[in-house]
Amino acid sequence: MDVEAVGSQISALRRARGMTQAELGERLGVTFQAVSKWERAETLPDTAILPALAAALETTVDNILSGGRRRMAYTRKLTVEDLRRAIRCLDDMGRLLGRDSLIYLSAVEGINSRMNTEIRDAFSDRHIFEVFVAEAAIQGLMAGAYIDPKDVRNSFESVKLRDAVLEKCAEHGIE
Repeated sequence: MDVEAVGSQISALRRARGMTQAELGERLGVTFQAVSKWERAETLPDTAILPALAAALETTVDNILSGGRRRMAYTRKLTVEDLRRAIRCLDDMGRLLGRDSLIYLSAVEGINSRMNTEIRDAFSDRHIFEVFVAEAAIQGLMAGAYIDPKDVRNSFESVKLRDAVLEKCAEHGIE
């Protein structure tokens, strides 16, 4: 455990909520000196106080103890090519079932209404298709998937989209 990161996280969360060390200490039944020692990484809070500390700082115990770094147990691994194939499958569904098929229309309407867009534009425009791939990558990351940043760097034509996905990777602890 990175004691300095824990202390920095406590300090940052406390300040973000406009509390002094004395106010936080009072809420927890400890002295401001104890809070100061946590923030200077001289000591860690007692485990018994962690739930109350997390509540006072409006966060989780894990967020405090990880120093604000997200730790993910990845649910699956995705590649950019997997995402491209998945989006192409929707176009294939329309071609195979018919563009007037209730199944195809329901899938398209669901995507369009939830994303406030027109997915069918992606089937004929490379840039729009790549936007959907980037969005699928970001949604995957948010749902706990692992995406290799090297794959992201090598797979996007658009620097802006590539950087947006890499930023989300970093936010999820994938460097």
